[in-house]
Amino acid sequence: MPNQHFDSIAVSVIDFENLSYETVEWHEGDFVNKSGKYYFDLASLTKPLTLATVYLLDPSKFSSDMTLLLNHRAGLTSGGRITPNTWREYIADFNILESPTLYSDYSALRAMLEIESVYAKDLYSICSYYWDEELLHWSDIVDPKRCPITGIRHRKVIQGIVHDDNAYYLKQKVSHAGLFGTIDGVSKSLLKLDKKNNLIKFMLDGFKNPVERFLHGWDTVTDLENTLAGRGCSAKTFGHLGFTGTSIWIDCDKKRGAVILTNATQNYWYDRVGLTKIRKEIGRLIWSS
Repeated sequence: MPNQHFDSIAVSVIDFENLSYETVEWHEGDFVNKSGKYYFDLASLTKPLTLATVYLLDPSKFSSDMTLLLNHRAGLTSGGRITPNTWREYIADFNILESPTLYSDYSALRAMLEIESVYAKDLYSICSYYWDEELLHWSDIVDPKRCPITGIRHRKVIQGIVHDDNAYYLKQKVSHAGLFGTIDGVSKSLLKLDKKNNLIKFMLDGFKNPVERFLHGWDTVTDLENTLAGRGCSAKTFGHLGFTGTSIWIDCDKKRGAVILTNATQNYWYDRVGLTKIRKEIGRLIWSS
């Protein structure tokens, strides 16, 4: 950690077979005890924790276009600044055309609009059935000081407020970013999701078919030697990364999960060398233990 340009990290190793997990957390030079756990900005982990879990709940409700959106293969641009008052109309106006994988916040937002149309409910009311009380939207944060600083906006520190600009300016519960969670909250939620809806079995079944890259809304490991999940995981590993320095990876064969939460954007975002190293090394240790 002294070699990083951020000051907080929390790690969890999840044992899905025994429904248990272990954590360690470090903040500003000290280990953090259970009563002092911090709420991290999960960034793009919001995508699978909302969209992918709705798909898991009932895949039959997803049209072919919705599935393309879920897996970033619908031809939507990767993203850009959107206007709070007209963003829904703007996102809904994009044509959906099967395309090579292009990771896209716009695709996630369009998937949200399609889901809400099919269910006639808002996304968060559909997907929050498995959330622990320590997994929540940033607008529901009670004590911002219990959150690591993730950057600067308008000369003010970003603390307890979503780092993503679009999610911040929209001030709505959206699918591409906005969830915060403690390491316990994320771990408990993933365990509950598997217990209630057989997440690992569902993903294992998906791995039986050729995978482009994204599978049921989750990212997969495409290079076992250089993956940010860490060397040693199996080819049947799925997860996601978050821009603030967060990650979830779950190995279906090992029935083990690895969660890393950081505030890697605290001082600047463009140097990812240290974050990459720590992600790979922690992952290697977790998969090899």
